[in-house]
Amino acid sequence: MTPSGRQGRYDAWRNRERYHIARTLGGNDFSEIVEDCTVSEGRRKAAPVRRRGKRHWALRVLGWLAALFFLGVIAVTAVFFIGYQTTDIPDPNKAFATNTTTVYFSDNKTPIGSFFDQNRRSVPLSQIPKTVQDAVIAAEDRTFWTNPGISPSGMARAAFNIARGQQLQGGSTITQQYVKIMYLTQDRTFSRKFSELFIATKLSRQKDKKEILEGYLNTIYFGEGAYGVAAAGDAYFSKANPAQLSIGEAALLATVLNNPTRFDTDSTEPVVKQRVLDRYRYVLDGMKQTGTITEADYAKWSKAVPPIHKKKKANRFKGVQGFLLDMARKELSRLGVPDDQISGGGLRITTTFDKNLQQKMNASIAERPKNKGDLHIGMASVRPGTGELVAMYGGSDYLASQLNWATLRARPGSSFKPFAVAAALDSGDFNIYSTFQGDSPIEVQGLKLKNEFNDDYGDVTLKQATEQSINTAFYDLIDKQLDNGPSKLVDMAEKVGIPKTTALERGRNNPSTVLGPDPYASPVEMANAYATFAAEGMYVPVHTIKKVDYPGNAKDWTDAQLPHKQVISKELADQVNYVLQDVVEGPKGTGKLAKDLDRPVAGKTGTAGGVAVEHRAANAKCDGCKDGSDTLTSWWTGYTAGYNSPTDSKGLATSVLYRAGKTGESDLDPFSDDAAFFGGNWPLRTWLAYMEPALGDTDKAEFPEPSDDALKDSPTPTYTPSNTPSNTPSNTPSNTPTNTPTNTPTNTPTNTPTNKPTKTHTPKWPTIPTGGPPTPGNGDGNQ
Repeated sequence: MTPSGRQGRYDAWRNRERYHIARTLGGNDFSEIVEDCTVSEGRRKAAPVRRRGKRHWALRVLGWLAALFFLGVIAVTAVFFIGYQTTDIPDPNKAFATNTTTVYFSDNKTPIGSFFDQNRRSVPLSQIPKTVQDAVIAAEDRTFWTNPGISPSGMARAAFNIARGQQLQGGSTITQQYVKIMYLTQDRTFSRKFSELFIATKLSRQKDKKEILEGYLNTIYFGEGAYGVAAAGDAYFSKANPAQLSIGEAALLATVLNNPTRFDTDSTEPVVKQRVLDRYRYVLDGMKQTGTITEADYAKWSKAVPPIHKKKKANRFKGVQGFLLDMARKELSRLGVPDDQISGGGLRITTTFDKNLQQKMNASIAERPKNKGDLHIGMASVRPGTGELVAMYGGSDYLASQLNWATLRARPGSSFKPFAVAAALDSGDFNIYSTFQGDSPIEVQGLKLKNEFNDDYGDVTLKQATEQSINTAFYDLIDKQLDNGPSKLVDMAEKVGIPKTTALERGRNNPSTVLGPDPYASPVEMANAYATFAAEGMYVPVHTIKKVDYPGNAKDWTDAQLPHKQVISKELADQVNYVLQDVVEGPKGTGKLAKDLDRPVAGKTGTAGGVAVEHRAANAKCDGCKDGSDTLTSWWTGYTAGYNSPTDSKGLATSVLYRAGKTGESDLDPFSDDAAFFGGNWPLRTWLAYMEPALGDTDKAEFPEPSDDALKDSPTPTYTPSNTPSNTPSNTPSNTPTNTPTNTPTNTPTNTPTNKPTKTHTPKWPTIPTGGPPTPGNGDGNQ
C-alpha cells in the first residue's frame, strides 16, 4: 500500500472517531464538534499537568523540612531546659591546684623531672587594675558583661569542628573556662561539655559577673607555672603586684593565657614571634574598642611586645635535661593536652628518651675541637621504624641558653643528596650506574655552578657521585636529566620525614636545592628521615612521648596510636642503603672514618657554605665577593642495620650538626685545620664517640642486599679526575684522617685554618662545600 493510501485510511478513521464523539456529546454540526474536540485536545496537550505535580512535591518537601527544623528547635530547647533544671552547681573543686606532672625516661622508673613549681596567689578584684581586667576580657570574651555565660557562636563553631572529626573544643567564654577549672574535670567528653554549658548558664544568673571575673583571674593558667594574674605578673615581669603592670604588660599576659605554648614568649622562631605580636595587637585593639585605652595608647604600645623580665628557671631545667623537659612539654601541647594540665594535672609522662643512651650521648660531646669558642653541637638519635627519639643533645645548659641546636633547622648541604638518589631511582629512569657530568662548572638556568675547589671528575655513576659527593653530577641529575627534578627531590624529602616548610617548598624552583642551601631540617628531623631508609621504607613520626597516664578514669595516650606508613618500597630503600654504604666503604668515600665502628654503616656528609654573619657587611660592600667563602653548617648523619619490625629494631640513626656563633651563622672554618670544616671530620668523630658505646656488643647486622636487577652490570663510565686545582691546599692538614684514623686529631686546631683556599665567586649561587676532608692526590675537596 502506498503511503498516501495509508494516510487516507488513517484520516477516515479519525473522522469516524470524531463523529462518534460528537454524537455522544449531543452535537449536530460535525465540523463544530470536531473543531471543539481539536481545540480541547490542543489545550490538554498544552496544560502543564506534570509541572504542577513537581511544584506540589517541592512544596511538600519544603514543608516537611520546615516542620523538622521547628521540631529540632523545640527538641533542643526542651533538652536544654530539662538539663538546666536538673543540673545543680556542684561544690567548687578545691583540689583544682592538685598535682605536679612528672616526666620519666623510657624505663618509666627514672624521673627526668617536672615542668614547673606551682605558683598560685589570689588577690581581690579591687587590687587588679581595670586595664588588666579589660585586657583579659578583650582577649578571651568580649561580650563577657552581657552574655548569659555561654556563647551560641562558640557552641556552633565547636559543633562544626566535631562534625569534621576535630577535637572537642574547650569553653569559649570566661564563665565556661572558670566552670571547667573550678567545678569540673579537664576531660574532653560530651557529658562534661553539656554539664559545663548548664552550670555556666546557672552561674551567670546566680553570681555577680565581678565575682566570676575575680575567680577566673585568680585561677586561669598563664604558663611558666603561674596560676592567676598576680603569679603571672611575677613570673613574666618580676612584678608581684598587678597594679604595677603597664598596659603592654597586661596585654601580653592576656595574649599568652590563650595558649602559653603556642604564644611562647621565649621562642626565637620568626613565625612564633610574629604570632605573639599579632595576638598582642588583637588584644590591644579590643581594649581600644571598649574605650579602655586611647588611640595614642594603642599607637604607643602596639609597636612591639614589652620586654620580658622572667625569674630564673628552677634548677630542674639545668643542664642537658632541661632540653629534654622542654621538648616533652612542647610535644604534649601538640598532642592537645591543655597547658594547665601539663603543668599541674598530675600526669605521669613516659618519654622515649633512653637513660643509658642519653648518658652516652652527653659524654660523646667531649669529642670536639679543643678550641671550643662559640661552637655549638646539635645531636639526635632515632630508633628506625619506631620514630622514637632515644637521645638528644641540644646544648650544655638549658638555663644558660634556650636555643636547642638539635631542633633548630639549618642548611643541610650535601646531606640532602640521599633524597636526590631516592628520587632518581624511584622515577624508574635511572639506576645506581647511570652516568652524570662530574666536571666543573656546569651550567644550570644560565648559572655556572661548581664543585668545591672547582675539581673535575669526568663522567661518574650515581654511586660514585654519592660516594665522593660530587656537586655537578647531582646538578646534572636533578636540574637537567630528571624531569621536574627539584620538585621530585622535595617530594621525596617530605615523604621520608623532612617537614614541609615554606623554605623547602621554595626549593621546588631552586637549582641549588639538591645541595640544601636553605634551613630545611634539624638534626632530629634529619635523623628520622634517614631512619626511614634504615627501616626499609617504614616511616613513623619522630616523637618524644611514649605514654601519657592521666589521673582517674581518663583514657591514657600511647605512641601506638601514631601512624606507621610504608612511604617508599623496601626495594628502593635497599638501593639507597647500598649507595650510602659506599660513602663509608668506598675508596674515596667522604665518610670513611665511620669504618671505625666495625659494622655496616650507611650515611652522608654535608657541609653548607655561605657568608658568615660577621662578614656580611663587608660582602655587601664588595658586591658579593665573599659569597661561599665560609662554612656555616657541617653534618654527618649515619645509621646502622638491625631493623626487622617496629617491635624488633636494634639499629640507630644518628645525626650530628656543628654550627658557630651566637645565632649559629658564624664561620666554622677557624675551628678546623682542614681546608674547610668538613662533615667527614669532627661531626663524624663526635658521632663515633656516641655510636660505639651506644651499640656496644649488639649484633653487627647487615643491610639487605638490593635485587640482582638493581645491581646488574652497566657500562663503566669515564672517570678521569683532573689534576689538583691551584686553589687546593698544597699541604694536607696534619689532622686529616687517614683510612684508619684515631678519634682524636694529633694537633689542636688553631683559630685560623691552615691553607684555607680562596673559593671562586659565583654570583647569587655560591659554591657550597659538601662534607669530608680532601684526600691527597684525588682532588675531591668538594665533600
